[in-house]
Amino acid sequence: MAELLFKGETIHTSGTVPQPGYILPTLSLTTTDLRDVTLQSFVSPYKILNIVPSIDTGVCAASAREFDQYAVKLADALVFTISRDLPFALARHLHESKLRNIIPLSSMRDQSFGQTMGLEIVDGPLTGLLARSVFILDHSNTVLYAELVPEIAQEPNYDQVLTALDKAREMRIEVPEQHKSKS
Repeated sequence: MAELLFKGETIHTSGTVPQPGYILPTLSLTTTDLRDVTLQSFVSPYKILNIVPSIDTGVCAASAREFDQYAVKLADALVFTISRDLPFALARHLHESKLRNIIPLSSMRDQSFGQTMGLEIVDGPLTGLLARSVFILDHSNTVLYAELVPEIAQEPNYDQVLTALDKAREMRIEVPEQHKSKS
């Protein structure tokens, strides 16, 4: 169980947050057009998961905007925003905010994503939502970087995420051809 803060009050998550080296199991998420997909469905050398409690909050919306801007510059990475929001809310927010470079996914249908990742908030006013976090995965969905934001009302450390991605690129062993992004 991880411990973090929400506006200064201690809250907890459902388990241990995956650390570098952990290989994500196949977990189902829902697209804005209501299709069920897995992260394995997306082929890219790197995946950045921006996990937020709800896209309809200022901090979550700000992180989606920030990662949308980064996604334009990342030819070798796909960027996702994942929450428990309904796919309709995610689609509306992306449309209204003119965000076109991130992939929105919802864990509303299969809630095992938050439980397996140890990110489901289990107490306090945000019970049932996902804790703010960022992960970088490689082509085989192995965690290369993990950040559980210690205060939910704060944005993630964007510079640290980009530095971790650069470091992963430097250390990268050649990715098999079938895993390279189709840019």
